[in-house]
Amino acid sequence: MSLFKARDWWSTVLGEKEEFDQGCLCVADVDNSGSGQDKVIVGSYMGYLRIFNPHPVKPGDEVQPEDLLLEVQLREPILQVEVGKFVSGTEGLHLAVLHCRKLCVYAVSGALGNVEHGNQYQIKLMYEHNLQRTACNMTYGPFGGVKGRDLICIQSMDGMLMLFEQESYAFGRFLPGFLLPGPLTYSSRTDSFITVSSCQQVESYKYQVLAFATDADERQETEQQKLSSGKRVLVDWVLNIGEQALDICVVSFNQGISSVFVLGERNFFCLKDNGQIRFMKKLDYSPSCFVPYCSVHEGTINTLVGNHNKMLNVYQDVTLKWAAQLPHVPVSVKVANFQDLKGVIVTLTDDGHLQCSYLGTDPSLFQAPKVDAREVNYEEMNAEMKELQKIIKEATKTQDILPESEKQRDVTVTAEVSPDLDAESQAIESEVKAEAVPSITVKVTIQSRVAAQKPSLAVCVQAPLAVTCDQFIFDDLEPDSSETVVLSIFLKGNCTPSELEGNCMVSYNIPTGIPRVAQCNFSLPLRLVCFPSQPSKAANHKLTIDTNKPPVTFLSIFPDFVDPSEGDQANALGFQFLTGSKTTLLASKTSQRYRIQSDQLEDLWLITKELTRRLEEHFKKQNCKDYACTFSGSIPLQEYFELIDRHFELRLNAEKFQELLSERAVQFRAIERRLLTRFKDKTPAPLQHLDTLLEGTFREVIALADAAEENQANMFQAFTKLKSATHLVIMLISLWQKLSTDQVAILEATFLPLAEDTQELGWEETVDAAVSYLLRTCLSKSSKEQALTLSNQLCMPKDTSRLKKNITLFCDRLAKGGRLSLSTDSTTQQAAVVPGGCATIPESDLEERTIIPGATAMFSSHGQIRKQKSK
Repeated sequence: MSLFKARDWWSTVLGEKEEFDQGCLCVADVDNSGSGQDKVIVGSYMGYLRIFNPHPVKPGDEVQPEDLLLEVQLREPILQVEVGKFVSGTEGLHLAVLHCRKLCVYAVSGALGNVEHGNQYQIKLMYEHNLQRTACNMTYGPFGGVKGRDLICIQSMDGMLMLFEQESYAFGRFLPGFLLPGPLTYSSRTDSFITVSSCQQVESYKYQVLAFATDADERQETEQQKLSSGKRVLVDWVLNIGEQALDICVVSFNQGISSVFVLGERNFFCLKDNGQIRFMKKLDYSPSCFVPYCSVHEGTINTLVGNHNKMLNVYQDVTLKWAAQLPHVPVSVKVANFQDLKGVIVTLTDDGHLQCSYLGTDPSLFQAPKVDAREVNYEEMNAEMKELQKIIKEATKTQDILPESEKQRDVTVTAEVSPDLDAESQAIESEVKAEAVPSITVKVTIQSRVAAQKPSLAVCVQAPLAVTCDQFIFDDLEPDSSETVVLSIFLKGNCTPSELEGNCMVSYNIPTGIPRVAQCNFSLPLRLVCFPSQPSKAANHKLTIDTNKPPVTFLSIFPDFVDPSEGDQANALGFQFLTGSKTTLLASKTSQRYRIQSDQLEDLWLITKELTRRLEEHFKKQNCKDYACTFSGSIPLQEYFELIDRHFELRLNAEKFQELLSERAVQFRAIERRLLTRFKDKTPAPLQHLDTLLEGTFREVIALADAAEENQANMFQAFTKLKSATHLVIMLISLWQKLSTDQVAILEATFLPLAEDTQELGWEETVDAAVSYLLRTCLSKSSKEQALTLSNQLCMPKDTSRLKKNITLFCDRLAKGGRLSLSTDSTTQQAAVVPGGCATIPESDLEERTIIPGATAMFSSHGQIRKQKSK
């Protein structure tokens, strides 16, 4: 914000709910008073034409009735107002008013008043032109070098320049390559029209070229016109500025130099009259209007630039000389002379705030009032300081983001999952090939203590799970009211989900307008994705979970999967997933162990998670505080790496499909262009089998698109399986090394950083960067490793060998007593050994154990690696 404000000399507000734009403001001696005193002419889109003559007694005075010389409501919206020598036979100034379909020229005259109310002003219509095309803007000047009069050029919305020699229509020309109208001005020194096209180019057209070109009664050119190049509209010069232009202006303060100023969206340019750049200025704000004016220094030009930050900047060429604060965002700015006060800045906003101001150095600074001095009681101040420090210390201890007053939530949302599956399944459009796809009902209740405005509820579950309806919009909630919705969740995709959890989120506004969010999580039952089946004796993957308590009967912890007739004798459970795979759970009769086995590694996750959760809840109900669950087997890294390789292979296939699709699309468009050229040719020519080639290319594009879509579906299933296996590996590592909750959170953030996998940012490169960071910081072996720098960019790797090597090294460092922490103090971390008696492994031994094709690397809890030949 500027220290100085634009000093208000005179201001007013025009009408109510009227709209104004760039061309609605003009300053000139429109009534030909001869005093050299400018009048302010303003036209609005509501059709009001107003003329002001500001003359306050002192700066900042209220508007006097006599300041408004004239106010007339015309029938049509006013697009632009200009003052010039528009009437033949006289060199007096007249007012040109541009409407959408009409151009009117008025004479403004004043008569001496007979009463104290002052002079009387009126406008008289001199002539008007009805336009055949909708107008956009206009410019004027002595076209063709005429003396003593001004001609008018109007640009239509479809790119036609219509030229009027005062009372008569001269000719019209279409601009070549026109798409959208841009700002238009006239340069008298070069006798040319300058505009900025929708191609973001400054273009100059000579008046003589337009005058001698073919008449533009019709837009289409005949064959004869194409052959006669001398009758076509040719551009004089072109300059590409690379952005759309807001305004354009030609200034010539002496006979020798003429400059073209162009205000862009992020720059303003000063060009020579031959199109070369004299200078340009990059703006660090969004401009709204500008006007160049004469500088006191010879050879330089001053420019006023208004912006959307309510600032008015004064530049001398490219140097910022002054910045002043405005009360509103201007859409038009002019410089005028009033009552021997030269250089008054006139600004107009889009809602009708008209202000005449000047730049001053008397800033409006707030001065604090003087207070009575009183004696300082230092003992009271010290006591107050200690009390405040105590409050600050207590506040910094808590980790709550919201203050204490926010703990009693204004709006709460709860989700209640039905204990039983739906009697009639609500699954729709499910891709699962099972005979019946079950669904479960969730009742979501929103309770509001205060008035909640525009509440909306979003229910989210991770694919392949789906919700019958995931978005709800409610009317405003009254205080102490509630809303309840019922929805169903089912398995939609043909793969087992990695998580059986959901989230409800309510967004709303409190009465003060501040947006708030309330949310809750809910868990879904295992029966939603699997059902009981016969246990299987053989399996490819087996895990053993150890506990320190006697085995619990499955009837106690899995009552929903065990047949009550079997009683306590059941020590084996079979889980048949809806996708077809099967998992078996076994309880040892003699030891305190549970075994989970399946043909697929990822299918072990949900059963293992459910087992540990139900065991923990069972012993919690029995008030058993020393219950512990451990894992003493081997971490199945090799099987985990196979899932990583499968997912990465599908990502590579996706890249190949994208490249092939791009090539075939380019080929398809090239054939289309050739066919279009043949069809447009007036002389028939053979197609030379281009139509056959087009059809074949089209079929290839469709086949590639189908293959890419199928690969995308396979990649989603592979990523879901990879997430399930990653959850399993994290759980096994946490049970193996007895990690704390914070350390498990670090593991999850490292191996599960993405909710969705994309080609731009994939799972492999993200996890590799996270594991590398942990190996360089908390799991580093020496300061030399800490000094290694990581890559700043995440890009898709060529293969997964580095990732698998880093994960292997990561598990080895944990086996040697490494401790997961976000701190970088490696000395403390190396000294701290996790309980469990993990023996260290020589680093040389690790380097020899590179991953060999056909071998399986397993980590045991004793910190050793067994190599088992794959069968």
